[in-house]
Amino acid sequence: MIEIKTAAEIESMRRASRIVAAVLGLLKAKVRPGVTTAELDKFAEKQIRERGGAPAFLGYRGYPATLCVSINEEIVHGIPSEKRVVRDGDIVSLDLGALCEGFYGDAAITVVAGKIPAPTAKLVEVTRRSLELALLKVRAGARLGDVSSAVEKYAVENGMSVVREFTGHGIGRRLHEEPSIPNYGKAGSGPVLKTGMTLAIEPMLCLGRADVVVKNDGWTAVSADGSPSAHFEHTVAVTDDGCDILSRV
Repeated sequence: MIEIKTAAEIESMRRASRIVAAVLGLLKAKVRPGVTTAELDKFAEKQIRERGGAPAFLGYRGYPATLCVSINEEIVHGIPSEKRVVRDGDIVSLDLGALCEGFYGDAAITVVAGKIPAPTAKLVEVTRRSLELALLKVRAGARLGDVSSAVEKYAVENGMSVVREFTGHGIGRRLHEEPSIPNYGKAGSGPVLKTGMTLAIEPMLCLGRADVVVKNDGWTAVSADGSPSAHFEHTVAVTDDGCDILSRV
């Protein structure tokens, strides 16, 4: 069942989501050649706690960190490490969640470190834009498939592939709630969206094929062919005439 949130509950989610957005904004400025992913993780945890939140990912299903840092061919769930250093020409996906007042917020961005090849730059921009187009489809009375289809259509038109193994999700009292939100699908299909539903919509696209392999750490998902991947995400609330982007500062 897809839960409908009250106005007060959505405001709590907004506070959690704004913590995430603020910390991601600070992290973006810290992504540069020479920084370790562990440094980014420690910074993220400190900043979330200073803002009155708690890290959503730390300990979740055994995940050992606050932040997911996925570099280049890593799609999602990259575990921060003192040994992993950001290098010039990397693209770095940062996925972050926070808990505040009993409700969750979740968002992700992909950041460019230094100079990258034109095809990789296009991947990052297409992924970012695909999220924007998906959000334009969110409104009461629309179908979930309208949202999913918007991502897939734009990705395919631009020569990118859509990761199918990982999806967006409902969010609220739990980090992952119903419904699952694929980044592919048929417009006009799926559940009808209703005012008060809260969703985490998160396109993940690859420059090459979208087949996925999970590393031996049990978390880090990479593209099977080693092609770069990008990831963007917002937490939103469905409204009568569109969506309220909770994870926007």
